[in-house]
Amino acid sequence: MLLALAACSGGKGDSAAGKAGPAPDPSFLADNAIWRNERKQDLLKPDGWTSLVGLHWLELKAHYVGSSAGSGIRLAVGPPKLGMVEQRDGHIYLTPESGVALTLDGEPMTGKGRVELKTDHDPAPSQIGFDDGKGLLSVIKRGQRFGLRIKYADAPTRLQFTGLDYWPADPGWRIVGKFVPHPPGKTMPIVDIIGTSTDAPNPGAVEFVREGKTYRIEAMGEPGNQLFLVFADRTSGHGSYPAGRFIDTPGPDAQGKVVLDFNRAYSPPCAFTTFATCPLPPPENRLDLAITAGEKTYASHPATL
Repeated sequence: MLLALAACSGGKGDSAAGKAGPAPDPSFLADNAIWRNERKQDLLKPDGWTSLVGLHWLELKAHYVGSSAGSGIRLAVGPPKLGMVEQRDGHIYLTPESGVALTLDGEPMTGKGRVELKTDHDPAPSQIGFDDGKGLLSVIKRGQRFGLRIKYADAPTRLQFTGLDYWPADPGWRIVGKFVPHPPGKTMPIVDIIGTSTDAPNPGAVEFVREGKTYRIEAMGEPGNQLFLVFADRTSGHGSYPAGRFIDTPGPDAQGKVVLDFNRAYSPPCAFTTFATCPLPPPENRLDLAITAGEKTYASHPATL
């Protein structure tokens, strides 16, 4: 999520935790409220993370897919027989079941035979729609494995969403940091929650000061683009999501400054569904600091379909 961040009031943002200060600027509170509302709406879109109801790994060369008991990959939703999914030479194909109303990227598949499904590693991933658009099937790739990701607009995790909880908005947690660039082309291994390691672009790190101490977070992203930070801190498992949180922020300005607004630290998709594959904080990004700002642990996991 790209954040629209204003300049940090006061420039340093390293006041002591709990220290009384002036009331937050109304524009800061208003901007933060807008961001929180956009965050909630993004989660609750019909194809947002709260709609995720299934993740099925392709273990064989071919699988029959559908919601019937006899399906090789049995879906929690959708038609009894959706079609056959094959993997060949690193490519994934779907042959739809005759007579089933499916769409490919929004267009009817009537009369089509086998089609290739692009994965989330391709520029334009394919989406198979079913149940009048309520359901979506897509393909993800993690390491050398392929999986079918299933979203459904009527998922209990979406319809029974209990809301987000935050620490009080505090301008003292909007901190101007210093970008420390790495040599061009540097990557770092990022392990996800299912144990897959991926080499992610690592253009540099962001250093910031809090209560007189300097901290450092390694950043991901392509040079010249926004930065993506995955971190854990002393609140992880003690108020915030145990596996860490994310921050998106624009890249450094001409002076190498980066604004870290921890009020906009947010939980990964895994906080809302058991079917996501979220990156974990690398060891370098586990901070000996209680960041009492941003999103707290999600309160409830409704029953899945």
